[in-house]
Amino acid sequence: MTPGANLQPTFADLGVDPRLVSVLEADGILAPFAIQIESIPESLAGRDVLGKARTGSGKTLAFSLPIVSRLAEGSPETRARHPQALVLAPTRELASQVTDVVSPLADTIGFRTISIYGGTNMKRDHQRLAEPVDILVATPGRLIDLIEQDEVSLESLRFVAIDEADRMCDLGFFPQVDWLLRQVGADAQIMLFSATLDGSVGQLVERHLNNPTLVEVQSDDGETVPDMEHRFLEVHHMDKAKVIAALIEASGRAIVFCRTKRNCDRLSRDLGELGVNAPAIHSDLRQKMRERTLSRFANHEVPALIATDVAARGIHVDDVTLVIHADPAENAKDYLHRSGRTARAGASGLVVTLIEWDQKALMRVVLRELSMQDSPIVRMFSNDPRLADLTTADLSQDDA
Repeated sequence: MTPGANLQPTFADLGVDPRLVSVLEADGILAPFAIQIESIPESLAGRDVLGKARTGSGKTLAFSLPIVSRLAEGSPETRARHPQALVLAPTRELASQVTDVVSPLADTIGFRTISIYGGTNMKRDHQRLAEPVDILVATPGRLIDLIEQDEVSLESLRFVAIDEADRMCDLGFFPQVDWLLRQVGADAQIMLFSATLDGSVGQLVERHLNNPTLVEVQSDDGETVPDMEHRFLEVHHMDKAKVIAALIEASGRAIVFCRTKRNCDRLSRDLGELGVNAPAIHSDLRQKMRERTLSRFANHEVPALIATDVAARGIHVDDVTLVIHADPAENAKDYLHRSGRTARAGASGLVVTLIEWDQKALMRVVLRELSMQDSPIVRMFSNDPRLADLTTADLSQDDA
């Protein structure tokens, strides 16, 4: 069955190993998303793949399934001392979450997956790398450190996947990724996924991918997904925490963005005083604390998470129903990155931006960048009944 057929193809139709299909079915994953339908057959055919897709579109399985399926054609008993597959991720949190997806698939076939990233004990990495590793998930800096210590080699790599390449470059990792790809053999298959393909990402593609197949499942103009509702509220500074508390209570699953680490901590404290348990996550926290906080949110132990832009780049939780910009994004790109934490994996979502009186001019600039300049900015207080359901509330007659 071809992707263009009227009926939705299954993972088996795409050529995924039957054992992996069983793992997916046991986890309730029955039908592939668009990025998977378009890219998996190309990857299984051995072609380099250049995937353009937003966060939450199913990219992790899009590269994980072909890698493990193709590894399954061999035997774990004949594996190399060094990894056969490498997944590069921009943040520790994303590396950890990619590993959570890949490991059950690889375990079924009998292959070993580990993740390595900064902020953890390097001696532990040495110990784990002393045994054969088939799939390595890594952040660029820690991987380079271990290569320079002769703890790992890329000479046996058959597959490389680069996840969220645009964010990798945004975080300043272009030189490291470029260096790592130069250590990879010319026969290795490369799969690169990114929300944007210009700038430094384009340079990576030009230098290292071999006649790649372009797979694109989003529009060229960068529009947000249709299942995402956007609301813009003017609030008073002294009332902001109460507005956020009301929104979280109505939603039940929210990520709240603040511009600074101090603002994150202050808002977490203010919400706690209002009876809302919303821990903060940012770079001042130790890695174990960040992982514990993220795990609590992913496991529904807390209803909301407060994050800076950088910390949130590693947050990939599919059932977030609400994103709140407690501090407005400074540009359209940041707005889209933040907002992409909801309406993931085909679900719907609500995005609410809270704007104080002196932030309205900047917000209107961002709205023009987003081609959303006609969106009303509505004045609202924490006792407004419309906060209980902003998705259906009529905000058109109350422009602030």
